[in-house]
Amino acid sequence: MKKGMESKNSKLKIAIIHPDLGIGGAERLIVDAAVELASHGHDVHIFTSHHDKNRCFEETVAGIFPVTVYGSFIPRHIFYHLHAVCAYLRCMFVALCMLFLWPSFDIILADQVSIVVPLLKLKRSAKVVFYCHFPDLLLAQHTTFTRRLYRKPIDFLEEITTGMADLILVNSKFTATTFANTFKRLHSRGIRPAVLYPAVNVDQFDKPLSSKLNFLSINRFERKKNIELAVSAFAMLHTHHVRTSENNNAFDATLTIAGGYDKRLRENVEYLEELKFLAEREGVSHRVNFITSCSTAERNDLLSQCLCVIYTPKDEHFGIVPLEAMAAYKPVIACNSGGPVETVKDGVTGFLCESTPQSFSSAMAKFIEDPDLAKRMGEEAKQHVMESFSTKIFGQHLNDYLVNIVNNKED
Repeated sequence: MKKGMESKNSKLKIAIIHPDLGIGGAERLIVDAAVELASHGHDVHIFTSHHDKNRCFEETVAGIFPVTVYGSFIPRHIFYHLHAVCAYLRCMFVALCMLFLWPSFDIILADQVSIVVPLLKLKRSAKVVFYCHFPDLLLAQHTTFTRRLYRKPIDFLEEITTGMADLILVNSKFTATTFANTFKRLHSRGIRPAVLYPAVNVDQFDKPLSSKLNFLSINRFERKKNIELAVSAFAMLHTHHVRTSENNNAFDATLTIAGGYDKRLRENVEYLEELKFLAEREGVSHRVNFITSCSTAERNDLLSQCLCVIYTPKDEHFGIVPLEAMAAYKPVIACNSGGPVETVKDGVTGFLCESTPQSFSSAMAKFIEDPDLAKRMGEEAKQHVMESFSTKIFGQHLNDYLVNIVNNKED
């Protein structure tokens, strides 16, 4: 017992392995984890295969913790194919460099890519924790026989290597249920992931400015984010609501679509053009503004001035944007599936809708008809996030998980 108490009060050496330290929800979680663990007095070091200091979260260049890059020379794809294999190779290279070039760690937290777990287990002095945002095999395409053949060994390895971690964390109850239904062999062995919700720094948002009639969508420019739903719903708001309501505020409403954009990724480039074409086709291009890869300060300004946030992904495993919106006193319109069901209080801090332009447009119209509704819901939203999803709560839970697993190793 004495030994365990000593460990609980001592500084831990923690390594974090993340595939690509860019801008996104997964990256935000890892940065928050590093910042919070450092605030608890631990020695934290992030290892990654890519870190662009001109396109990253500010904390990664602020000196709070070191970031070391290995394997950036390994391509992300081969002629736009073999993305998974390349990701595996990059992460394995990072893991091997960390193992051979750096001293021992007490904890190694691997994020997203489980193939590194058995390699990390070679460092017997460390406990290995794997954070699963969502089973990758469910995100991958299995549309052709060739792709199914290609994915079969990868999917098998994902389950086997995930199960080798000393502790598995997931980002929501929705993901935990999906984990059990997907990795049936692990579930039958009694392996149950623990839920660690991502969080948001509630202190970074000041009291909002006077809200403009602007709807805001924040997401990476990827097709799975379903951003076209926001454009179509906004167009429907203009064409339908303006005709049927005496309140002509819809004439003045605008839509801003902001998000992570990487010109290295063909999907980002193509999808942005598709969205611009859709806005043109729907006749609302003059009311839709696209912003790529805005800084944290720019994002916070957008949040402080918008009417509400439109969050369009369906069956999203968690979704950090709704938390950021509510922390900025803004209500959220989101799909009634996946992570938002666990974070957005329907009718209190926003609206959970069917994933259709009609449903989203109807919710948007409520804020047009009663702009004070956004203010009332925003106050409720801020309180909700402070009580349940602050970075301090996240950091305390993560710290408890890691300290407990080290204590269990020593007892």
